[in-house]
Amino acid sequence: MSPVHPAVHRAPLRSRDDTVDHAAAVEHALRRGVVGLGGRLDVAPADLDEAIGRVEQQHGERVAARLERFAALPVGDFVWTRDADADLWLGRIEGEWRFDEAPAAAAADLQHVRSCRWSDAPVPWSDVPAAVPATFARGGRNFQRIHDAEAEAATSRWWAEHGSP
Repeated sequence: MSPVHPAVHRAPLRSRDDTVDHAAAVEHALRRGVVGLGGRLDVAPADLDEAIGRVEQQHGERVAARLERFAALPVGDFVWTRDADADLWLGRIEGEWRFDEAPAAAAADLQHVRSCRWSDAPVPWSDVPAAVPATFARGGRNFQRIHDAEAEAATSRWWAEHGSP
């Protein structure tokens, strides 16, 4: 039986609001040690259920469903993001959903966040599993799972060698 590895996800950190600077949003997430999604709210929700309900009212059912799936991800799952230079960074989810009401989070449209330990530098392209850039190449702004067993295994190996404390 092959080992079970944590799931691997694409995290574009790209707002649906085209006025948001994508490069600044990625930099914000890397600097603050978070991974997140959009769906700005003017007032901080009391809890996740309230956040999902208000996101549905203000941004629609699909955005609310994405938030619910994001919040349900297990701690320990891996996330890949791409910066403005097209370099790929690997992170590992370390915390539960929380709402970040800081002005910088609102500006980046990354208020729905989870703590994430990011690699100290972009992952060398020679170490990036092929499914990761292929998933980004398809485009889109959605946070999504990368369904590829080799990507899961290779990501886990790289993290064990380079990303763990």
